[in-house]
Amino acid sequence: MARNKHPEETVNLILDVAFRLFMEKGYEHTSIQDIINQLGGLSKGAIYHHFKSKEDILIAVTDRMTDASNQMLAAIRDRKDLSGKEKLKTIFKESICRPVQNDIFTVAPGFWNNPRLLFSLLQDTIQNTAPDYILPIIRQGIADGSIQTDYPEQLSELILLAANVWLNPMIFDSTVEESCRKFMVFDQMLQGFGLDLLDQEMLDRLQELTDIYQKNK
Repeated sequence: MARNKHPEETVNLILDVAFRLFMEKGYEHTSIQDIINQLGGLSKGAIYHHFKSKEDILIAVTDRMTDASNQMLAAIRDRKDLSGKEKLKTIFKESICRPVQNDIFTVAPGFWNNPRLLFSLLQDTIQNTAPDYILPIIRQGIADGSIQTDYPEQLSELILLAANVWLNPMIFDSTVEESCRKFMVFDQMLQGFGLDLLDQEMLDRLQELTDIYQKNK
């Protein structure tokens, strides 16, 4: 049998189908067989040639979303018209308000049941997002006087771990009320650093996303 001459097209097809099914049924309720049934004749072997498990497919799907997020972060980081603190607030607002967040929370993966996905999120946060995007902004803020800290590296990690992990209802299975309380504590913590970054619009959006997750998990 001839080998697939277009492996990238096959991978993209698998990811497109998987993402659509995750959206329709939720990650936990989608099986590998469900994906195979929608691939137009591709065999189970074709999937396992590229992905070892359904979790691997989910990580690849989220990686595609992360690429778009990183482009947004880089664009804000490189702006010349904003102070460091203004850039952080812009990142918070644009990150939580992006329409793709609805897709992510609709897929509703259970992080505790998928430890590799949780590890991937933590690894990307510490090794990539914090040093490549948030740390340069905090250092700019120190230089322009809009951010006061003697520990820029640690602050960049703390902000992201709190926002991406502790506040994430998909990790802690938070209710809308619990998400609201966490948001208030996070706001108080940031205010302690002189960072008034959060507002009512962001809280309303977090509550909306939490509600989407709770309905689709």
